[in-house]
Amino acid sequence: MKTKAITLLVIITAAAAAQDKILDLTQPANYANQGKPAYITKDNTLANPITDLGATLGRVLFYDKRLSRDNTVSCSTCHQQQHAFSDRSAASSGVAGTTGRHSMRLVNARFSTEAKFFWDERAASAEAQTTKPIQDHIEMGFSGTNGDPNFSDLITKLSAYQEYQVLFKGVFGSAVITEDRVSKALAQFVRSIQSFDSRYDIGRAQRNDSQAFLNFTPSENNGKQIFLNPPPQGGAGCAGCHRPPEFDIDPNSGNNGVAGTFAGGSDFTNTRSPSLRDIVGANGVSHGAFMHNASLTDLLAVINHYNTIPAVVTGLDNRLRPGGQPQRLNLSNTQKTDLEAFLETLTGTAIYTAEKWSDPFDPGNILSWIVLPSAAAEMTTSVNGQNIQMATLRADGVPNVGYIFQTSTHMSDWTETPITASSLGLLEMTVPISSGEPQRFYRFAYRP
Repeated sequence: MKTKAITLLVIITAAAAAQDKILDLTQPANYANQGKPAYITKDNTLANPITDLGATLGRVLFYDKRLSRDNTVSCSTCHQQQHAFSDRSAASSGVAGTTGRHSMRLVNARFSTEAKFFWDERAASAEAQTTKPIQDHIEMGFSGTNGDPNFSDLITKLSAYQEYQVLFKGVFGSAVITEDRVSKALAQFVRSIQSFDSRYDIGRAQRNDSQAFLNFTPSENNGKQIFLNPPPQGGAGCAGCHRPPEFDIDPNSGNNGVAGTFAGGSDFTNTRSPSLRDIVGANGVSHGAFMHNASLTDLLAVINHYNTIPAVVTGLDNRLRPGGQPQRLNLSNTQKTDLEAFLETLTGTAIYTAEKWSDPFDPGNILSWIVLPSAAAEMTTSVNGQNIQMATLRADGVPNVGYIFQTSTHMSDWTETPITASSLGLLEMTVPISSGEPQRFYRFAYRP
């Protein structure tokens, strides 16, 4: 018997079929190398670089309501794709009430010098942030307090689902589920959410910020200069804290004078802000109210707040209290309109519709298919004196878990054969290859 290695995609393939909600681990969506404009230079990824498979797993975890105590709330409940991964509600609904702050937009969270997360920066990284809502009594309910189960109970819960064993095996090479792996996968998905296809980006690709953009209206170009210039030069000084072209928050910023809470008290600890990109939707409508307490209903209200800071409060950013007094910009109505017009140019399009950031579950919270990476070898073997070309496909599965071996001539209607992984996790199937027949496609898949 003679064997030789062949290229899997030439003779046999595990390419995705025309089935909804399929997770193809052989051809995952591009999360790791999406590309970004050359003028985008900030990145807080640090020690957990985005991988296509890691972010794919993170996408599943992000949308799975089973990560909450009562299976009713997921990360996406508060961070919705159609709203730049925020929530139009002032306070979001959790398993035991409503959140204490408005849900922050997650768009371009990676592209910031500030590596801390939450409005009050209490999480030192995206990895630290991702599991805190899960461990919050009100939000997702694995707090270990007030009668809640703790995070180890969630690990036990997820480990009982074979689809998670399959996914963690495919991503990490082991079916073992840990808090560290959950947080890394979620952080990779969150950091993958990016938006650089706005009208601002079209203009910025052609000219520097200091120049008038060719694709902007006079109002938008004037608004850009008001955003960029400090107050002594006739501007609003917005860029001092919200730094273009990423429009991320300066890590040294204090609070902005909005100190109210949903409960009616005061909170001066909020110094973080999301990127100003996609601050409104593609239709120009905001993703709900603004600030940590959703107290400013629209962009004009935000501009009016900065135009006339109400009072000097504890921790107010020094740039908002020149000479120790609350800021008074004295912007005209036209300047306010122009500034608003410019801010609306920061909105992209793909973030709201791209499948790779969308819900992978069907309405019943079920995944349709998980397709496994495979390898293959071609063999020439003799049967009754005749040489027959064969191909052996192999995949790495979870030991003793049942899978499906699928074959098709056109990647839409698949013939299925049940197969169980060996005690070592090996999946193996040998099939004949005939040059006189239509090309056939093969794959190993798991169906939850």
